[in-house]
Amino acid sequence: MAAKFSTALDIHCSIPYTSDTKLPYGSSSKSSRLAIKRFTILCNSTSKSPKPNVNLDVDSPRKNPSLSEQLKPLSNTILDDPPNQARILSKPKSTWVNPTRPKPSVLSLQRQKRSSYSYNPQIRDLKNFARRLSECHFSDDAFLAVLEDIPHPPTRDNALLVLNSLRPWQKSLLFFNWIKTQNLFPLETIFYNVAMKSLRFGRQFQQIEELAFEMIESGIELDNITYSTIITCAKRCNNFDKAVEWFERMYKTGLMPDEVTYSAVLDVYAQLGKVEEVMSLYERGRASGWTPDPVAFAVLAKVFGAAGDYDGIRFVLQEMKSLEVQPNLVVYNTLLEAMGKAGKPGLARSLFEEMVDSGLSPDAKTLTALIKIYGKARWAKDALDLWERMKSNGWPMDFILYNTLLSMCADLGLEEEAETLFDDMRRSEHCRLDSWSYTAMLNIYGSLGNAEKAMALFEEMSKVGIELNVMGCTCLVQCFGRAKRIDDLVKVFEASVQKGVEPDDRLCGCLLSVVSYCKGDDADKVLACLQQANPRLVTFVKLLEDESSSYDIVKEEFRSILTNTSDDARRPFCNCLIDICRNRNRVERAHELLYLGTVYGLYPGLHTKTPEEWRLNVRALSVGAAQTAFEEWMKTLARIVQSEEPLPEVLSANTGAGTHKFSQGLANAFASHVEKLAAPFKQSEEKAGFFIATREDVVSWVQSKAAATA
Repeated sequence: MAAKFSTALDIHCSIPYTSDTKLPYGSSSKSSRLAIKRFTILCNSTSKSPKPNVNLDVDSPRKNPSLSEQLKPLSNTILDDPPNQARILSKPKSTWVNPTRPKPSVLSLQRQKRSSYSYNPQIRDLKNFARRLSECHFSDDAFLAVLEDIPHPPTRDNALLVLNSLRPWQKSLLFFNWIKTQNLFPLETIFYNVAMKSLRFGRQFQQIEELAFEMIESGIELDNITYSTIITCAKRCNNFDKAVEWFERMYKTGLMPDEVTYSAVLDVYAQLGKVEEVMSLYERGRASGWTPDPVAFAVLAKVFGAAGDYDGIRFVLQEMKSLEVQPNLVVYNTLLEAMGKAGKPGLARSLFEEMVDSGLSPDAKTLTALIKIYGKARWAKDALDLWERMKSNGWPMDFILYNTLLSMCADLGLEEEAETLFDDMRRSEHCRLDSWSYTAMLNIYGSLGNAEKAMALFEEMSKVGIELNVMGCTCLVQCFGRAKRIDDLVKVFEASVQKGVEPDDRLCGCLLSVVSYCKGDDADKVLACLQQANPRLVTFVKLLEDESSSYDIVKEEFRSILTNTSDDARRPFCNCLIDICRNRNRVERAHELLYLGTVYGLYPGLHTKTPEEWRLNVRALSVGAAQTAFEEWMKTLARIVQSEEPLPEVLSANTGAGTHKFSQGLANAFASHVEKLAAPFKQSEEKAGFFIATREDVVSWVQSKAAATA
């Protein structure tokens, strides 16, 4: 009969992660992850437990391998061998674990204790002496002159006390080097650690690394505090590759990082964008019994927030709840920013209320993040309610928060609220108006077309000495253009250029937009400004007006202009040029530009088709471009009907709802054009900005048009 066993086997089983798993380990959209599950198999036996495996390496002089040798395969699995080369897998492979040996850990769960100082009766004299050293001149002669007056002999304890009391890193390094030249006592690890701590405050990683190599050459032990100081300094200096290199070196020496070092390296991997390494380290640490601190959770929130990964953010919240770790203000701020990037304003609001209910008071960073989220989601009421709570609760408001509120008001078209906030900033003792503040107000007046207030604000900026930036100039050009105050537009533009403002593509696009609805002398004045900013655009406008210019010439010149234009300005340029063509009665040229814009990828998603519905999406187009696109679409539908090809049951056009208070009203202009063409599209009563027609209506319209022209 087979022998019976009574050994508990620790067996790893890899189970594929699915969306039904309760604790997601990260984003299912980035990569598939494996959730490590552990279970124990118990069998009864009358025999003894198996003996530990012996070392079968005949060349090895020792029976038991050293700790470094035991950890070598582990370090090769967890960490990159040389930095910046092969990345680790998203999950370690399941490995057999010897049940008679303890499972290897990847970190020490106890923070290494710092050496305690014995009471020194000469502490007052030595601290005063250290203050004199810190305040003396940085030259070697001045430093040595003060050293001659040391009140007590530089014994080990006295020297360590003085070194720990020095503040400027330059003085710490000078004193440390002086101690080495005296040869009064052997230098221990603690001296190097104290010197490195001072250098870390000064962000002197190169000096720290030199001291570390000096310790290695001299045979002085590098302990956990040494490695932690090196790694955290490299992190502070944004030298992330070096931090990883020293973390790997630490493992290879057989020394386990403590929790502080482990959290710091998690952040390093996060800064490098190595999401897989972050999750691998985190999961291995948890498997070793590590309870992450708020810093580690802030790192995880930062990683998932940068990717806009809501499942990952939810995982962080669930982990903290299951481990009963109370988030601190840093974690809440990081989670709020992550919620904003993931596009979850409602959850951000709930998280903020949870933070306040827990007794934490928000700081300016918290409120700024929340205001940005509300502004992006166009939640004006929530943003204004939060502003009132700030004032009533006395929460901190710095100038960044004030300007963020102003920008939000500009985005949402809240003119009166912005003016009230602007006046509050005038009276505030802690915040002063800057170029950003004035630009936000100019943006509001520019969107409204309130030329009087915009001009008054522009003159005020000149009086208080705040220079107009290119964004402010763009807002003023937009404002004076809509108000048809072309002379003021020219005045502001020329004054801005004289003061050093360099026109960018956005300003050129704004000038081009003004040209599209100006005629005669006014159009020539604006084109003269555009000539200074972008001469090739002016040449191309004249080329479009020239009836003798061929399609091929227009195509080549248009492609050249787009090549030299920033990505976010290409579609606005095309929109404005189409408007110019339509306003100059060059309709065929407008259709050519729309075709070229579609070919060059400026209008993705212009047409969407399902078996039930075909839709024309013109919400990202100007009025002239939308009219041109609709005309092209109707021609296409007419050809389909005439060739008796199948059509869906419903056809629709989407102009957008125009939620901004100062929206140009594309839907109204589109409705007028539909009426002019007598097209069978009707505005939807259920969906704002939608025009809908049935298949029968379109077929009937095409047939009636054909009969009329017969």
